Amino acid sequence: MDNRKALLSRIVTCDFILAETALFLDTHPESAEALAFYQKHLEMRKTAAEEYAKKYGMLTHGDYNGQNSWQWVEGPWPWEYKEG
Repeated sequence: MDNRKALLSRIVTCDFILAETALFLDTHPESAEALAFYQKHLEMRKTAAEEYAKKYGMLTHGDYNGQNSWQWVEGPWPWEYKEG
């Protein structure tokens, strides 16, 4: 697996974990363990997304960091990427 695919996989995995943990926290808001778990994976996602944006371009609109051009439209899109 190349680094681009590995980063996308890490981001998607973190997104799933964050969504599921948020649902748990909705019903267990006082769970320090769940909150720490959420924070850990939020940081992991942020790090992976920043690395992806730095190496391969914006993954979401929120990755814009003041460049002189709107790189969102430059390809390939993350779902169009083919190994090879």
